[in-house]
Amino acid sequence: MTFLKSLLLAIFATLFLTYVLGVSFLELFDINVYMDGELIEPLKAIGVSAVATVILVLIALAIVLSVFGSLIFVGLLLAGSLAMVAIGVFWPVLLIAVIIWLVTRNKSAKQYNQTGLN
Repeated sequence: MTFLKSLLLAIFATLFLTYVLGVSFLELFDINVYMDGELIEPLKAIGVSAVATVILVLIALAIVLSVFGSLIFVGLLLAGSLAMVAIGVFWPVLLIAVIIWLVTRNKSAKQYNQTGLN
């Protein structure tokens, strides 16, 4: 799955579970939420808490991805620099090895069958 598809499914699942469990909890225990002396309908009370939860999850996801992303980036930079140093130091040996490989590699069966001994 792509990252965006996974993220959208996670957000949808979070909202759905929050709504279902929230409504069940409010109705099971007969809880009423009041704000400024007015009764807030359960869907609005749960919706506000679900949106706040999703925002907190997105913030945590951004923090985690930035930390791990920077660690992966630094690791790839180190590996790339070591590879470039190795190629820079050993390029004559690598060049000779490639030339030897090209000269001595296995010939295809088609080249051997051209002698007419089929």
